[in-house]
Amino acid sequence: MDKSDIGLIGLAVMGENLTLNIESKGYKVSVYNRTKEVTEKFVGKRAKGKRIVPYYSLSEFTESINSPRKVMLMVKAGEAVDNIIEQLIPLLSSGDTIIDGGNSYYKDTDRRVKYLESKGLYYIGAGISGGEDGALNGPAIMPGGSKEAWPQIEPIFMKIAAKADDGIPCCAWMGPDGSGHFVKMVHNGIEYADMQLISEIYFMLKKLYRFSNDEIGKQFHLFNEGNIKSYLMEITSEILLHKNKENEYILDKILDAAGQKGTGRWAVSSAMELGVPFNIIATAVFERALSSLVELRENGEYIYQRKLHRGYLEDVSEVFNAMYCCKVAAYSQGFELIEKASTEYVWNLDLGSVARIWRNGCIIRSSFLEDIADTYDNYKTRNTLLLSPLFVNEIDQNKDVWKEVVSDALAAGLSLPVMSAALNYFFSLTTKRSPANLIQAQRDYFGAHTFERVDKERGEFFHEQWTK
Repeated sequence: MDKSDIGLIGLAVMGENLTLNIESKGYKVSVYNRTKEVTEKFVGKRAKGKRIVPYYSLSEFTESINSPRKVMLMVKAGEAVDNIIEQLIPLLSSGDTIIDGGNSYYKDTDRRVKYLESKGLYYIGAGISGGEDGALNGPAIMPGGSKEAWPQIEPIFMKIAAKADDGIPCCAWMGPDGSGHFVKMVHNGIEYADMQLISEIYFMLKKLYRFSNDEIGKQFHLFNEGNIKSYLMEITSEILLHKNKENEYILDKILDAAGQKGTGRWAVSSAMELGVPFNIIATAVFERALSSLVELRENGEYIYQRKLHRGYLEDVSEVFNAMYCCKVAAYSQGFELIEKASTEYVWNLDLGSVARIWRNGCIIRSSFLEDIADTYDNYKTRNTLLLSPLFVNEIDQNKDVWKEVVSDALAAGLSLPVMSAALNYFFSLTTKRSPANLIQAQRDYFGAHTFERVDKERGEFFHEQWTK
């Protein structure tokens, strides 16, 4: 029997497209889906005539795969993953590998790696980014977990991954445990900030400077070059210019309530747990929650009779220069979280490698990531990106413009949550003395929490008798 090279479970959009991608690279793929009709539809249409073989029982499915077996799960994160794992364990043999390509929480992946290894099996949590187009034509892949299994999986992943402009696959081994899913989680957190930032630029140009959708779309196209060139900038331009058959802008018909699936919240929670400043990305996550309060926002505008004043900035390029500064700040926080997790969990993550993986295939792909990779490869600095040599000069040149853009919008009555959070982070990070001395004094006053002194060595703590 001509057995398959790999098996894939879960034929939703991502699963289907990833299967087609794998098969197009010369591999034979076994597929299984819990719902028989989904499998039949796939093999009867998109997979017809290809080396994709359907199975309708897990036992036949696993038997059809070459040993050591490689089984990839593209199912909903959470309980569904655990259920499939339990069904697969009796059907697999020592040395076989299960790969979770969904958006699983990294601590669940930690647990599953240990559990599967105790059964003589391997487990890889592979973060996959790029949406349905990336899954079909080349995603960014962030695998981590049982390293012993990586040589079996590496050839397939390297072939199906997107390629950067230099031809390097956007895939590399991350590290042990749930490190792959952690890196993907932070990617999604940065994605939240990037999307919110772009939406704020769009709204500023529309509401403050009275640009039409067509004019804004052309501006995004014009400025989609250099250090802010990105996939999200590109699709934003297309979205703004898109019209229906009635010659109406589709964007204007979409309700301003943004959804989310949880990875952004996980990233914020992880940053709080690890004690990493994350206010920019957290703000983007909370703004999605606030956007869903449509009726409350409408009522708030009615009660306060809020009106926007016209903006005063004349040069549109200043808005995009401010965007660049915000991007550096947001990515700085994301990479700080990855670095802190790497140290805390002893993952030994290569931050330059992470940046290179994100250069193509993923949602946040941009030319900007080349500079980040260079920073971590060449400077080996403990400083955040905001304080690193490759970024300091441009931030320094644009910091006044950054302030003017934000202050102009706020003075006009327009909310810029992520741009404001990014600017505040920059101010806080570049302020030698902060007001935290008062906070620590208050903590010592009511709770005897002690404090350090500016005229003593770090690590020496004192308590003051504040009351007589």
